[in-house]
Amino acid sequence: MPKQTSEIDHGRRRALKCMAWAGTGLAWTMAGGVPFTTGLVGGAQAAPVPVPVPATGLTFAQISDSHVGFDKPANPDALATLREAVAGIRGLPNQPAFVIHTGDISHLSRDEQFDAADQALKELGLPIFFVPGEHDVLDDGMGAAYLARYGKGPNGKALGAGWYSFDHGGVHFIALVNVLNLKAGGLGNLGEDQLAWLADDLRAVADSAPVVVFAHIPLWTVYPDWGWGTDDGARALGLLKRFGSVTVLNGHIHQILQKVEGNVAFHTARSTAFPQPAPGSAPSPGPMKLPADKLRGALGVTTVSYRPKSGPLAVVDATLA
Repeated sequence: MPKQTSEIDHGRRRALKCMAWAGTGLAWTMAGGVPFTTGLVGGAQAAPVPVPVPATGLTFAQISDSHVGFDKPANPDALATLREAVAGIRGLPNQPAFVIHTGDISHLSRDEQFDAADQALKELGLPIFFVPGEHDVLDDGMGAAYLARYGKGPNGKALGAGWYSFDHGGVHFIALVNVLNLKAGGLGNLGEDQLAWLADDLRAVADSAPVVVFAHIPLWTVYPDWGWGTDDGARALGLLKRFGSVTVLNGHIHQILQKVEGNVAFHTARSTAFPQPAPGSAPSPGPMKLPADKLRGALGVTTVSYRPKSGPLAVVDATLA
């Protein structure tokens, strides 16, 4: 049976109770290929438990669901909160090597929204690797505007609708696209061409290499009634079974949720724009309005670090409010 967060060992479960469904700022650190988290602490707050931040190894940051152009009551200025998230990353004591953005850069795939997001993200001063969200491919269903801006991948090697892979710091990274031709409320889809490419890409990767996969919609089924899953995600995950350490990073659901299944650790990121309800807790998904003084406590970014032969798993919840 898959191990849900409530079934993980007692120490990890106790920590997870602090963060499940909460909007927090967390710093993910890969220790020997296994992720644990430290807090991205803002203002006068302090992490309740001191967790060492690796001084060496690979660190990268994840931003997701910026929805630049969104201006409804749930967040009247999504661009401003993206800039705050950028400032939070710039303020980290150990700067990441690069940033991944797991989709919904824009809200309506408009040039001016992509332009504004680009200007905000340039303030990072770091390389950025993208995958599209469904809001980034609204122009024609196939993401022509997205592909023109972000679809080349590292060294111009992206294929198809913008999937690609690269290696950095001993970790193999795979960017997948599962949002094309998405029906309202429907599950994501990778498609035969992308799955064939993935199988071919992985043939050259050693079993012992840590693998990080990132996409917009979760590859595991979080809540099918809301389309929170990928219908052929299990086929992609089957190709990853031989690796000792696999971390899958997604966005789309605008909240922290994690699961461990065999050798695969799944993590969904919070949005920098607005929260969404927990699965099944509302009639439908969508922007969830919070009191103005609570909004920033439900937004954040994720940072992942890989340090071989490091310490145990630990989770600390600290908001970016």
